Amino acid sequence: MGQFTSKRDGLVSGILPRVRFSANKEQTPKYSTHHFDCSSQQQDGNLQIPPTIVVSDMDSSSAEHRGSRSELRRNSFYSTLDLVPQLEHYASTLPHQQTRSRPSLEALRRASEGSFPLQETTSHPIYLPVTDGGNEESQARKEKAPVRFGWVTGVMVRCMLNIWGVILFLRLSLITSKAGVLFTWLIILMSVTVTSVTALSVSAIATNGRVTSGGAYFMISRSLGPEIGGPIGMVFSFANALACALNTVGFAEVVVDIMQEFGVVMVDEVNDMRIVGVITVTILLFISLAGMEWESKAQIVFFIVLLVSFSNYFVGTIIPPSPEKKAQGIFGYRSEIFISNLKPDWRKPDEGFFQMFAIFFPSAIGILSGANISGDLKDPATAIPKGTLTAIFWTTLSELVISATVASCVVRDASGNMSDILHGNITDGCVGLGCDFGWNFTECIQSQSCTHGLANNNKVMGQISGSSHLITAGVFAASLSSALGFLVSAPKVFQCLCRDNIYPYIGFFAKGYGKNDEPLRAYILCYVIAVAFILIAKLDTIASLISNFFLCSYSLINFSCFYASITNSPGWRPSFHYYSKWTALFGAVISVVLMFRFTWWAALTTFCIIFFLFGYVNYNKPKVNWGSSVQAGSYNLALSYTVSLSGVEDHVKNFRPQCLVLTGPPNQRPALVDFVGSFTKHISLMICGDIITEQDRQTRPQDATDWLVKWMNKRKVRSFYTPFTAGSLRVGARHLLQASGLGKLKPNTLVLGFKANWRDSTPESIEDYINTIYDTFDSNYCLCILRMMDGLDISDQFDSEVNQGFEPDEAVENDNQQSPEREPADNLSDKGDSDQIKTVFQNDQGKKTIDVYWIADDGGLTLLVPYLLTRRKHWHHSKVRVFIVGDEQNMEEGRNEMIALLKRFRLDFNDVTVMTDSERRPQAKNLSRFVDSIAPFRLYDDEQEEGDSVQEPRQRASWKISDKEFEAFKLKSERKVRLNEIIRRNSQHAALVLVSLPVPHSDCPSALYMAWLDTLTCGLHCPAVLIRGNQQNVLTFYCQ
Repeated sequence: MGQFTSKRDGLVSGILPRVRFSANKEQTPKYSTHHFDCSSQQQDGNLQIPPTIVVSDMDSSSAEHRGSRSELRRNSFYSTLDLVPQLEHYASTLPHQQTRSRPSLEALRRASEGSFPLQETTSHPIYLPVTDGGNEESQARKEKAPVRFGWVTGVMVRCMLNIWGVILFLRLSLITSKAGVLFTWLIILMSVTVTSVTALSVSAIATNGRVTSGGAYFMISRSLGPEIGGPIGMVFSFANALACALNTVGFAEVVVDIMQEFGVVMVDEVNDMRIVGVITVTILLFISLAGMEWESKAQIVFFIVLLVSFSNYFVGTIIPPSPEKKAQGIFGYRSEIFISNLKPDWRKPDEGFFQMFAIFFPSAIGILSGANISGDLKDPATAIPKGTLTAIFWTTLSELVISATVASCVVRDASGNMSDILHGNITDGCVGLGCDFGWNFTECIQSQSCTHGLANNNKVMGQISGSSHLITAGVFAASLSSALGFLVSAPKVFQCLCRDNIYPYIGFFAKGYGKNDEPLRAYILCYVIAVAFILIAKLDTIASLISNFFLCSYSLINFSCFYASITNSPGWRPSFHYYSKWTALFGAVISVVLMFRFTWWAALTTFCIIFFLFGYVNYNKPKVNWGSSVQAGSYNLALSYTVSLSGVEDHVKNFRPQCLVLTGPPNQRPALVDFVGSFTKHISLMICGDIITEQDRQTRPQDATDWLVKWMNKRKVRSFYTPFTAGSLRVGARHLLQASGLGKLKPNTLVLGFKANWRDSTPESIEDYINTIYDTFDSNYCLCILRMMDGLDISDQFDSEVNQGFEPDEAVENDNQQSPEREPADNLSDKGDSDQIKTVFQNDQGKKTIDVYWIADDGGLTLLVPYLLTRRKHWHHSKVRVFIVGDEQNMEEGRNEMIALLKRFRLDFNDVTVMTDSERRPQAKNLSRFVDSIAPFRLYDDEQEEGDSVQEPRQRASWKISDKEFEAFKLKSERKVRLNEIIRRNSQHAALVLVSLPVPHSDCPSALYMAWLDTLTCGLHCPAVLIRGNQQNVLTFYCQ
């Protein structure tokens, strides 16, 4: 292994420095000089154990004198700045943001250049500032630690309390009587299947990274994105508030029944329920406002009461029943009773399996109670799976046992009348199972007036237990604990939703108070919603809405897990492995099916609300990036379709002008961006290429690419942005022509801005521009050159430098106007998103014309581009006029042939003009103006020096026009001047002019060709496009 040697600092071979860094919180961190502690290093010449770097929060002057927290960090043996992997580097990783505690690549590369000078002349250590980057754990140490719960009290107890609700005590016996034991168990097991699969999905999502507050909303939104997460967060918060109202109404119902037994009536039955319900939820609100610590203590008390109540019930089943209990149909464990209760007993036409299922299922909505307070858990990734699955197991076992025991001890019908006892063994005419046990309930059975028994009394569990008061206490504990749990869950979820700023006008409820960040404002909102539904005082109406809201949440949670699994995203790495993407899909589908089987109108209402909220979020597109599985899925689809396109052969019917646009920074040439976007948006590929010189790269901001992409997105331009560093325009364009695109998504058309100040440019710049055109044709690309009346470049408004290949344009009438002076840019991103300058291509063109001068047959691109423009809203009413070259004798015949061709192309272009005077000689003044424009670029014969051969002046100035070349191309030059006269005569009021671009000859001087392009488009008051296809058909009138 090589030795470490530093000539600059005089380091001893094989010994690495021990470096110390420090920062004061009150000011910018400063680097101080430092010393080397070599006393602990071995002096055997071998590379030693890497030294340590002490990182402290304190100032260097007090670091050694205070006992504040400091961390010991090791650097790798590659460099003293290059640290070994550490947890804190990843604790606050966010997109587009790097933790400051890890040195950047630039810092590592420049370390040897003296950016971090190492000196051994001082005894003061250097301290490096270490920030946690928003790490919540480091902030918590500075204050009193908030209350955090483990998996038992935080998840398992809460879930069990919410599952053991009023349904268990007041409805399970009724369901067992009507559906029978077998169907009841099936209902329980089906409910458990849905909840267990959902719990597995929740466990997988919760263990795939750190889960903060927000519960189900947080997991769904971070997995499926804000479009789905936002609506679910709103609906789920509302559903939890309704669940609070449901359990409060159930509690009030029991209280009112007890009051009626004692003859106490305040107003009437319904209003008494409302009064009791409002008072109850108000008391629960004060418990919640007291903080999570008090709420947790109240839940423990409720849990103990429930356990005592269950014990009381099971003890009561084994106590021999008294005559009073037998009169109520309770006979203890009897096999005959159990067998008779196995089968269903539907007594009304509208009763059925799914009606009983709908009554029971609200008891299963409590499985997310622990996940909803994920922000208050010590370790959500461990507590949520462990606590939720354990709670499901014990509650399912208790429900199965209770349904079996109650069905083994109680007959379906009983009168409760002590006089119905049979004397002797006379059973003639006796109806019902009670006859076998010495009781005759025939009269009430035949008249259907029985008030006791499994099918008629909701208080069977209280009657069968050892003490009915303890069962009543259990009902109170179950309903109050569930109501309290949902009253806490709803504000926690809603607070997280408000902080994400997905919906407007709800940020007021995001504020938290106290060490636990309690959402007091959201508590008040949840209280108001709960009171509003408590005033309805109808348990069944509330339950139908709640079941659908929660089933919708379950469906999306399962779908989130399934979708995250099938996207094969490297970021999907849950530490909980006991799940399957197919069981998650099954849970998603079965939840939707159950929604419509329970209450179809409530299901439709739920989905309408979801779709409305989804549409709002999708339209506004909030600026959040959570790395959702939707993004991973989009990537997979794009990759799959791109690869599949590679095997598809090109066909003329599917030709699309896929454009590489050399815009430079797109915000500096908005007209060029808008023009190409007008005929490529939602149709074909557009890539904005920005060729950056080495000088510009040094001053280019690091976030320039991101900012320019945001600029295009705000302008609603569907384009990619590709910056490329090159020494010149031609080199960069050549590389972009070869390397841009992917597979079939590859440009076939190059779009340039016109070089209007070519007369004032250097010969090298002109050669660079013209050679780019040559390279385009050599690469078999199509070519478009856009010229604006006022120029393309607006960089003078930004104080930023542009590529030399695209100098600012100028007015046609002012040929001697100098280009504006440019200043280098310091920071593009400082301009903000306000640099949205409107161009002519964003205006409505009305009934103006688009004039197409189809001089040369290039395959049809000259016609295809204006056709695509007319499909846009701003150009829809514009009329396309086609001008062709012809002679006067065959003018009508040529016009008819062109109209017939255009009809076969189905382009709906009917206005065709034949230019019969294109062969005439141009006006003398125009021809003189052209000759004067190229005069500075002429190489006259008298410029040859004595002894020079004919070729030597050409080699010294290859860009100039010799007399021989001027004469050889004189006729072509005159035709360009004449064509410009025709264009100016016919297209003064046009919205856009497209002219066939002449293909340059290999022996044509670049200055002469540039003059032709200038001449063709000068004097126009509208945008002009020089366009040329690659001589291959892009239009066809055949079906195959």
